Amino acid sequence: MKISVITPSFNQGTFIERTITSVLAQQGDFELEYIVVDGLSTDDSVQIIRKHESHLTWLSEKDDGQSDAINKGFRIATGDVLGWLNSDDTYVPGALDTVAAEYGRAPFKWCFGNCHIIDEHDREIRACITRYKVAQSRKYSFARLLRRDFVPQPATFFSRAAYAETGGLDTNLYYSMDYDYWLRLGRRYPPVYIPRFLANFRWHSSSKNASLYRGAAWETYLTARRHAQGRERLDVFMHYWHYRALCLLYRFL
Repeated sequence: MKISVITPSFNQGTFIERTITSVLAQQGDFELEYIVVDGLSTDDSVQIIRKHESHLTWLSEKDDGQSDAINKGFRIATGDVLGWLNSDDTYVPGALDTVAAEYGRAPFKWCFGNCHIIDEHDREIRACITRYKVAQSRKYSFARLLRRDFVPQPATFFSRAAYAETGGLDTNLYYSMDYDYWLRLGRRYPPVYIPRFLANFRWHSSSKNASLYRGAAWETYLTARRHAQGRERLDVFMHYWHYRALCLLYRFL
């Protein structure tokens, strides 16, 4: 089987080599297709990408933001399973082999595992948040997903068939395009939860969610509200209070 990984890139020269090497170091019983979509970076990102161009496909051109770049990658991807890894995040060793083995046992529509939070120096941070998300993941239901965004984007994958039926990311969303996609997938199919750590999400001062967490949490709430139907409005009401709690919590993080 083939796994296609897309990395959208824009001025992440500080981190992108760690991202690229974490993907290219993946080994196992699968074929890797790695596509890096750069948005005309003005730092050294393109030079770093060029160093690895014999092992990946890449392009650098103007885009309309992160979601547009990811969609470009998906349109040219040929894998049986798709995922994206932002240019400051990393996979843990064996992540893609774990996904391939799960797909080999029973082809899934989508799956997700666990994800560490790391800082600029690859040190794990905010372990309490990770433990909370793992606990939520073990109890996955669509209603629970409407109440809070706990599915970790770097550790989530979906089949080509699911992508064909669900479509690409919503380019109108700035923060919650991943959460919107999980809700779109979750409305159609139950995911497979893999109780292993597959990736690392990097939290740093220049990342979107770190510097603008209030806006991110609010857009996420609005996304849940847009997807809710009928009695699911109660779940969205719970999501609103979760948003309020997050805004209070992140003052101290």
